Parts: sequence; C-alpha cells; structure tokens
Amino acid sequence: MNNPILHHHIYGQGDPLIIIHGLFGSSRNWQTLAKRYAEHFKVVTVDVRNHGHSFHDEEMDYALMTQDIVNLMMFLNLPMAHVLGHSMGGKIAMTLAHRHPQFLNKLIVADIAPEPYLHDYHDLIDVILALDLSVYKHRQDVDQALVPLIPDIGLRQFLLQSLYHKESELNWKINWPAIKKNIQAIIGFDSITDWNIVSPTLFIHGALSNYVTEKARKRIQQHFKYAEFEEISGAGHWLHAEQPQSFFEKTRRFLQQ
Repeated sequence: MNNPILHHHIYGQGDPLIIIHGLFGSSRNWQTLAKRYAEHFKVVTVDVRNHGHSFHDEEMDYALMTQDIVNLMMFLNLPMAHVLGHSMGGKIAMTLAHRHPQFLNKLIVADIAPEPYLHDYHDLIDVILALDLSVYKHRQDVDQALVPLIPDIGLRQFLLQSLYHKESELNWKINWPAIKKNIQAIIGFDSITDWNIVSPTLFIHGALSNYVTEKARKRIQQHFKYAEFEEISGAGHWLHAEQPQSFFEKTRRFLQQ
C-alpha cells in the first residue's frame, strides 16, 4: 500500500495539535474535547490504521503507525505540531518523538509508559472474531449477545461504537484479524535505552490506573529530558472520558505555558 492517508478531522485554527486515540478506539472518542481544544489550536483527530474510517492493512507496529502520522502531517503541510496520544496512541506519539523529533513541538502522553504490557486481549479479540454478525440486525442485538462474554457494560459500549451498517449488514470498522495478528507488537514496546527525548513532554495519568508505575516514571525521567507528570484524581485508564474537565485544563495549560 503506497502511503495511504489516515482518515482525520480538523477543528479550529492556530498551532496544530494532533490527537491519537488508543487501541479499539477512534477519533470519535475525542470529538468533544477536540472542539474545546479548537478554541486555542488547529486540532487534527485521526483514525489509526485498522480503526475507524482509516485503511485496513495486515501489518501494524509502532514504526508503521508513526510513519502514518508523518505522512498525514506532510499531506496537511504541517511542518510541526503538538501531539497528544492516549494509550496505544501515546506509544505512537513517543515513537514519533524518538524517530522524527523535527516534527514535534510539545508531547502529551496519556496513561501509558514507554514499556511493554502483559494483557494481550486475546480473550476479548477471540470473542469478537467468533461472532457471526450476519445473524444480527441491530447493534442492540450484538450488545445482548456479548453480555455473558463481556459483562462490563462500559467496555461493550466502547467496542460497539465501531459497529456500523454497510449495505444493511452489520460490519466492524476495526480490522480484528489484523489486531490479533499484531497484538504482541501493539502491547509491546522497543527498548528505550538509547532514547534522549528533548521535546517538552507531559505524562498525565489516572490516579486509579496502574499503567504508569513508579518504576516507569524513573525510566521516563532518564530518557525524557523535560518530562512533567500530572495525575487526574478519580480517573482510571480512560482519564479523558472520566474526568474531561480536569484533563482539558491540565493539558491546555501545559501546551500554552
């Protein structure tokens, strides 16, 4: 595939701010906050490959996903931008800072650290892949079928945002087979022993989340020269959705200081 461009939305004007969603998400998850940021910045929300309305591809790793962001910036004639990434999107943003620092102004990494994680999501992915969507007519029907398999209603509703009708049949926007094939690369992360990131970077995490440990913070401080840390009270991994006002205020302040 020859340099396809990620599906994206643009809001507002000013200094560019690119927002990159996490695994199983899409730019839609950031629409409300993007409109708030757009009062101060030119905001670009993206759908990562194999998510949302972006292209599907069998291969998916951080080098490729980072190059997708670079291709989009060149397409939009953005020589430099602030970048905010959540979870998987945070890993993409950090890889951009390492591989292509000339494109980066300030960096915000939301509830993730530059390290591998253990959860491979195979239980969730296999449940989705086992569904025969042809027997369902409505999203609510799929929701009911998933109740005994994915009892967490919040997680189900999040996943079902990627379900849509195509020619009267239900389909997934997420390329589940590609996610399954590449899940080890997605949950993993290359060693950062040779990293020396000089872009101002905010690591913001939820107080109820365990994604950014004290050990991870020490490694971050070794390799991100101007790292700052913020904690969002009353929030877990989905801190931007659980405490949007606090998240917005802390991140806007960092970007504008």
